[in-house]
Amino acid sequence: MQYNKLGNTDLELSQLGYGASPLGNVFGEVDQSVGIRTVHSALDWGINYIDCSPYYGLTKAETVLGKALKGIARDRYILSSKAGRYGPQQADFDMSPKRIRASLEESLQRLGVDELDIFLLHDIEFVDLEYVLAESLPCLEALKKEGRIRYFGVTGYPLLSLQKIVENYQLDCVLSYCRYALHDTSLLSITELLQQQGVGIINASPTAMGLLTARGAPDWHPAAPELIDCCRRAHQLCNERGVNITQVAMQFAVGHCAISSTLVGTANVQNLRNNLDWIEQPIDRALVAEIREIFDACSNSIWPSGRTENSDI
Repeated sequence: MQYNKLGNTDLELSQLGYGASPLGNVFGEVDQSVGIRTVHSALDWGINYIDCSPYYGLTKAETVLGKALKGIARDRYILSSKAGRYGPQQADFDMSPKRIRASLEESLQRLGVDELDIFLLHDIEFVDLEYVLAESLPCLEALKKEGRIRYFGVTGYPLLSLQKIVENYQLDCVLSYCRYALHDTSLLSITELLQQQGVGIINASPTAMGLLTARGAPDWHPAAPELIDCCRRAHQLCNERGVNITQVAMQFAVGHCAISSTLVGTANVQNLRNNLDWIEQPIDRALVAEIREIFDACSNSIWPSGRTENSDI
């Protein structure tokens, strides 16, 4: 396993991180014992970075993860969780300092730890960014000074939101999802800014929430029909070459030097093993170029997320 420094922090994250959302039954019912075994396998196989959120399964993912981590030496893993998003509706967002502090204490209790290595504001595009800058981020900075968390940052889908925050506040890291993958590499438009500021980059959802899999996009996926069709064509191309599209997606997503870790979520031990084996194999760059040609011709490769004024569309 390769380990990469996260921005200006002293954290060394595994190239592949474990996204714990499946433990909350986000993608289907998962037996708790199977989820716990998957977490243990991830640690045994060299993954040292685990990410979670109270939003995943409405606290279920954190609860199961806490059970999985019980009895495991704290120095074996780097742990991040989030605050600010607690449900699917706009009314479920609360990034006030009071709620952030309460959320941290609740997460620590569920996870069974005394501090978080990384504490993130969850999906900032759904709230007023001026409020985030004036109230939410100073709260995280205060928690860092108090020793309750080691580092802090934000997560989001629109790059416009991430860029505005980074230009106006010194963060330790950002977590971006679906913006550096086979279908969309636009995260690269802000990587130079992030590196100049010493902000670490965590990439999530290398399969674009299921788009870049043999099964394809789930019914709830926000992608436009044109993008879904392009993904089907990319999958067909991989089939013709005798390659699993998820293999190519994983290899591509972990391959950029600016990205410290790429999070993948699974509660299946064999799928996790496949992901780890795939990223150790050389990527077929000619095939990647053909796949990228399919997506370069797609005029609608991103989707709206959050408030209109915070969206890239």
